[in-house]
Amino acid sequence: MLKRSLLSVTLAVAVGLASVIPSAAAEGSPAGMAPVRQPAASNVNGITQAAVKAGVLSCTSRINQVTNFLTVNAQGIGAFLFLPPNDPDQQLISVSLEIPSNDTSSAYASASFAPNQANGCAGMYETVVYWYQKCSEVASKNFGALKKIDAFSKNITVLDGGVSTKIFLMSAGTGCVSIKKEVIQ
Repeated sequence: MLKRSLLSVTLAVAVGLASVIPSAAAEGSPAGMAPVRQPAASNVNGITQAAVKAGVLSCTSRINQVTNFLTVNAQGIGAFLFLPPNDPDQQLISVSLEIPSNDTSSAYASASFAPNQANGCAGMYETVVYWYQKCSEVASKNFGALKKIDAFSKNITVLDGGVSTKIFLMSAGTGCVSIKKEVIQ
C-alpha cells in the first residue's frame, strides 16, 4: 500500500509540474488525473499543490518558498515527493528534483521539511551540480564572495556562506561537483 501511495503522489507531482510545459501535460497525464493548473496570478507551484492534496498543511508556505526558489525560471522539472504513509502533516516530508539548466545539463536538488518546529516548519535543501571546470575555477567564478574553510576531510573543499549555508566542492574527473546545503529555520 505504501508503494502505491508514493507512486500516486509522485504522479500527481509530475502532473502538477506539467502545467509549466503544456505539451507534457497532454502527453503524460495518467488516465483519471487532470493536470493541476496554476492560477496566472499565483506562485503556488505543483509540488506545493500535490503536498496539500496529500494532507500536508503546516509546511505549505515553507515548501512553496523553497521549491519556488529552487525552480525559478526552470522548465521541464521532474519531481518525486516522499510522504509518510499516515499523518503526513505531522511528519518529515521530502522532495527530489531534476532541474534542467540552459546548457543541457541538469542539477539535482533535494529538499526536506519538518513540521512542529520552533518556527512552525523548518526546511533544508541541497543542490548538486556538475561543472566542466576545475573546482578552483568554480569557486572563484561562481562562489567568489564565499570564504574558503579548511578541507572537509582531504578531498572536499568547503566554502562558507554563513551559519546555515555551506558549499562543498569535489573534483570529479576533469570537472567539479558542487553541493550547496542550506538549512532554513
